[in-house]
Amino acid sequence: MSLRHGIRRIPVGRALQASTYTQPSITPSIPRSWQRWSSAAVSPASERILFPGALNSKLTNDLEFTSPSTAEAIPTFRVMDQDGVVINNERGVGTTDEEAVTLYTQMVLLSIMDTIMFEAQRQGRLSFYMASAGEEAITIGASSALDIGDVVFCQYRETGVYLQRGFTLEQFMSQMFSNHKDVGHGRNMPVHYGSRELNIHTVSSTLATQIPHAAGAAYALKMQNAQRPDLPPRIACTFFGEGAASEGDFHGALNIAATRGSPVIFLCRNNGFAISTPTRDQYRGDGIASRGAGYGIETIRVDGNDIFAVRESIKEARKKTLEDGGKPILVEMMAYRVGHHSTSDDSFAYRQRVEVEDWKRRDNPLTRLRKWLEGRELWNEQKEGELRRKLRKDVLGAFAQAENEMKPALKYAFTDVWENVTEEQKSQVTELLGVLETYPEEYDIEHHEGGLDSLRELVKK
Repeated sequence: MSLRHGIRRIPVGRALQASTYTQPSITPSIPRSWQRWSSAAVSPASERILFPGALNSKLTNDLEFTSPSTAEAIPTFRVMDQDGVVINNERGVGTTDEEAVTLYTQMVLLSIMDTIMFEAQRQGRLSFYMASAGEEAITIGASSALDIGDVVFCQYRETGVYLQRGFTLEQFMSQMFSNHKDVGHGRNMPVHYGSRELNIHTVSSTLATQIPHAAGAAYALKMQNAQRPDLPPRIACTFFGEGAASEGDFHGALNIAATRGSPVIFLCRNNGFAISTPTRDQYRGDGIASRGAGYGIETIRVDGNDIFAVRESIKEARKKTLEDGGKPILVEMMAYRVGHHSTSDDSFAYRQRVEVEDWKRRDNPLTRLRKWLEGRELWNEQKEGELRRKLRKDVLGAFAQAENEMKPALKYAFTDVWENVTEEQKSQVTELLGVLETYPEEYDIEHHEGGLDSLRELVKK
């Protein structure tokens, strides 16, 4: 195609407006209507030449490379300091006293459940577990700022999101023990929860795959929001660690969400470690937030130990995702992973114990919120003791009940793949039945709901 067919002259005095939000405002944004022009636009007196790949780049005769070291680090938004003191009283915390007590209760419950389940794994009563120590404010605070209709995609350290949305202790325990009450029928490993009712997609072990899934779902929600204005608008939100941001899925997801204007919040939990790899070995840039501007995405960095800052930033981010028909927002939550990566990890092999203990003592999200509550005379040592005793009893009760429940029926090893059981599957079921009937003493069939009858039912269908 001839270049002249794509040329459009721009008057010098017609300035292009810059974005007014955080990071992308450094590079002026271009209205989408300009982007259909695929060639350079220039006038003889223009100081800018609109190359299609950099529409608002100013011309210069200075041979100068952009150096990341000359740019200031992106600031970290916070509402209260480490002592639980609100920094700007006029701004406030955006949370009522009752809401704050509820959030603190949920954070304590998450912490207690983490401790009990981690110990259970060490006792051999559970195969795997991942704790959220140090990140309770991020998951619970962010979830509380979303609408229940919003679609959520978690990684694997978002137990707090499920808890805040209403996932019960029975549901948690049933999934972890893979009993017959588990909605996944025991097909997934522990902490890989999912809930259709709560609009949370099932956790997948494969790292970062949930990020492009969220971008795609957000585009579908964008169309739904446009087609059904009578319904409350919905967005997607995905959680991931800074290690997952090293995967190609992250970059592809941000790019397609930005170009398609998808209403999605990309929430990164930057806890300092990707399993055993510290951030200094993961990237050289200014964290994950600095990547947002490169994709034209409005971005903010937040103190993840401050639950009020978490809530305010996600509330504002949600509003922004619905502006102009939809757009993505990147939020980087700063934290420190106090616990091991999982029960399969010993973090003291790659970091000092004193470092972990220092973080526990110096800046803990539960301690910070408790100090704020005590400062308002909403909490004290007596309430703390009573709450912890009650919650520990509740968790242990659900634990004992779930551990002794029957296992899922054996038929679930074959169902939910095809709409109907295929002939090939029936032959496999018949073969399995033959083995189990021939060697009954080798298999604990009586612990599975329905025993061998559940398999016989499939053969008859």
